[in-house]
Amino acid sequence: MTEIDGLLAAYDEQMRGAPPNPPSGVTYEQDGPLLRIVGQYRGLVTGPRDVGVRGGELDRLIARQRDYFAARGEAVEWKTRGHDQPSDLTDRLQAAGFVPEEQETVLIGRAKEMATSPVLPDGVSLRRVTADADMHRIAAMESTVWGRDMSWLGDDLIARLSAVPDEIAVMVAEADGEVLSAAWLVFRAGTQFAGLWGGSTLSVWRGRGIYRALVAARAGLAVDRGVRFLQVDASDDSAPILRRLGFHAVTTTTPYVWSPSQF
Repeated sequence: MTEIDGLLAAYDEQMRGAPPNPPSGVTYEQDGPLLRIVGQYRGLVTGPRDVGVRGGELDRLIARQRDYFAARGEAVEWKTRGHDQPSDLTDRLQAAGFVPEEQETVLIGRAKEMATSPVLPDGVSLRRVTADADMHRIAAMESTVWGRDMSWLGDDLIARLSAVPDEIAVMVAEADGEVLSAAWLVFRAGTQFAGLWGGSTLSVWRGRGIYRALVAARAGLAVDRGVRFLQVDASDDSAPILRRLGFHAVTTTTPYVWSPSQF
């Protein structure tokens, strides 16, 4: 078994599904091989590497998820990975009305290797934040970066910090009181992993090492907690930076989304 094979096997065993402690208002439901997460800004469906059903039975399983969220008037994301089975899963998702969003690369790195001293531009500082006001400032920054309303993100972070404050660490990069970038570390109890999320940066501050500094700072927190591996679903912008830091690409992930507004 190669190093990549070993990392992918660990990911499949430990990082599918959802964290053990949902925020208030979020529930987990099992439907056969699938985990259905209800109560977030949109529903989420995820499963094992091989869902174990084929053909018409798989079509019915897919339709059941779509129809469940349709009855709620909510969008739902089916999180797929590039090595999932059966191989026609994504074709069947599209036939049921699910639309693929941007593919990301799943990268895994060793926390100890990433836990270097953060290097920041002059005038920029990093701070771990917990206040509701800071979560709303993060959402406002994300809305600017992505050009759409991301206010739900502030509420989501507040709910997660309220439910399980020891399982998420939120950090911001600031200059003159302005949030330039934000990222969070999500611990996964009972595993060797923690996930790196966020990392969006205002355009005028990109290319100056802020993203790398946030990775290093979160890696340090992970090492302090005895975490062995860091996992990232990385965009095409972030993946090259993470590879240079020593992360390994193990597979891809693509959200397939069904929304009531599509029909």
